[in-house]
Amino acid sequence: MSHNLTLGRAGEERAAEHLVGEGYEIVDRNWRCSDGELDIVAVRGSDIAVVEVKTRSSTRYGHPLEALDDRKTARLWRLAHMWARAHPNHARGRRVRVDAIAITGADPARASIEHLKGIG
Repeated sequence: MSHNLTLGRAGEERAAEHLVGEGYEIVDRNWRCSDGELDIVAVRGSDIAVVEVKTRSSTRYGHPLEALDDRKTARLWRLAHMWARAHPNHARGRRVRVDAIAITGADPARASIEHLKGIG
């Protein structure tokens, strides 16, 4: 397994732990459809947070969230609505939003974490 894939998976695990610590329930991970993949889908109260996780070992080549341009954000919104249509029992009566979590540091378990709510 490549270093980047290992780092990414560790970052997603850290992001999920962060969300659970903030009172979210993780209802889906790595959901795939023909249009792409969602890293994490989490529910808290009346909100569904579709969370894109970006993990980098450093900011040498830029901040992790710089990878989320308008095109990527629009795609995440499309995928979020596709997920909600595919999971009506979770989605009914809840607001969907797209969040981003940046994990920055060589060791994801101790790296810095930033959670941006409601992007795009």
